[in-house]
Amino acid sequence: MFVQAAGSGVPELVFVHGLACDHGDWAAQVAEFGARQAVLACDLRGHGRTPGRAADGSIETLGADVAQLVTARGLREPILVGHSLGCRVVLEAYVRAPARVAGLVLVDGSRLGDEDPAQAEAAMRAAIDFVGFPAFAEAFFGAMFLRPGADAARVVARAKRLPGELGATLFAAMARWDAARMDAALDAVQVPLMLIQTTTLSRERKRVALKAGESSAWIDLVRRRVPGARVEVIAGVGHFPQLEVPAQVNALLASFVGSLAEF
Repeated sequence: MFVQAAGSGVPELVFVHGLACDHGDWAAQVAEFGARQAVLACDLRGHGRTPGRAADGSIETLGADVAQLVTARGLREPILVGHSLGCRVVLEAYVRAPARVAGLVLVDGSRLGDEDPAQAEAAMRAAIDFVGFPAFAEAFFGAMFLRPGADAARVVARAKRLPGELGATLFAAMARWDAARMDAALDAVQVPLMLIQTTTLSRERKRVALKAGESSAWIDLVRRRVPGARVEVIAGVGHFPQLEVPAQVNALLASFVGSLAEF
């Protein structure tokens, strides 16, 4: 696993990117927090500088990798920060090593499946196979930004470069994990948890920006399963707030880090 590391001191921040993304999405956070504490931004299997195969495409495998990273680096008070797919990965990592994690931050998460896990997986795979992964990725990732720009173009182009079989496998794996394991993973959380939410998915899985104070099925689920979870909605922003409004994300992360001292 490729890991970009900066800074020293606790609590350590471990940043986990989304599907078809890489550690570079956290550049603004690494620069901000690496000046005063230990920061790690990893590339999951098959992404960025970390090799991987379609056979590696499960949330369980990726979560085990992050849990192993925490253990192997001897992190003492890590806060796991996940974006999109990374929300599932850090929850899975927490379930595997709960005593080693001090806090969780989920950035614009969602739930893709809540029916029978096998059906959820098959339906997602069929939707991708119908149009092919590059076309699916272009439409899906293009809708993640509210307006065109350099970040949007870069994210879409990067997503289309992900090997199609790995991308399709991971999307289907997300739907299966959401249906099979998400409830139990949230129920298991016994550390401070913060949501930074900017969008929601409609019934047609269209990306919709949230308004200030607005809730969503995902937010409601987390509040129900993790009493006391902190929810922060950033209005008028797309799916990549760490790129689009890094100062706001950094301020929320700094506040969360500070609150852990009181926990």
